[in-house]
Amino acid sequence: MTLFKICGLQTAEHAIFARECGATFLGFVFVNGVRRELSLSNAAELIEKYRSVCGDGGPSLVGLFADQPIDMVNEIIGKCGLDYVQLCGREEIDYWAEIESKVIKQIRIDGSKERAEIVEWLNLEMDAIAINNAIPLLDRYESGQLGGTGKTFDWTITTELAHGIEYILAGGLNHQNVSLAISTARPWAVDVSSGVENRGEKDFCKIQKFSEAVSQNA
Repeated sequence: MTLFKICGLQTAEHAIFARECGATFLGFVFVNGVRRELSLSNAAELIEKYRSVCGDGGPSLVGLFADQPIDMVNEIIGKCGLDYVQLCGREEIDYWAEIESKVIKQIRIDGSKERAEIVEWLNLEMDAIAINNAIPLLDRYESGQLGGTGKTFDWTITTELAHGIEYILAGGLNHQNVSLAISTARPWAVDVSSGVENRGEKDFCKIQKFSEAVSQNA
């Protein structure tokens, strides 16, 4: 069965509900200046409330960062009990090695380039990430944005990858298109944020519909 992550969570109630719907990962954004950004104090309070209801175990907690000081990232990992860090910037491999959690590394795909060029580059990027014990996350490239655009890329590109590396598929997913995305790209996991929101806020109904759509691909 394809795993899934509900990302950009800002309340304990939505985190609890995502867990109840079967999410494997819960994502919290610490990237500076973005709409879903959480401060350390707010995130710690949210996660403490979540754990007071749900206890330990369950979905892995993921913190999103972009080109931020390693000491700060590791402090947040420790104080929030994060299981994974998702790196959304230009972090190099030597940076990953100092992270005190498992690593997910975002790859942003620029659909304006030639398909063969994208496939060759993507194979190299995914190999480098996997060799260094991190998980690739494929998202759409948009100039000036780090992700969370709510836009898809051409999933058929993934059918030309030369290996079976487990990866996470992101970018513009929702309950209406995730089944097609899974059947086309065959990802290890899928990632959603704006696709389970209504007017910029997480929506219980959309989270449930997304989880049901993913489960249909078991």
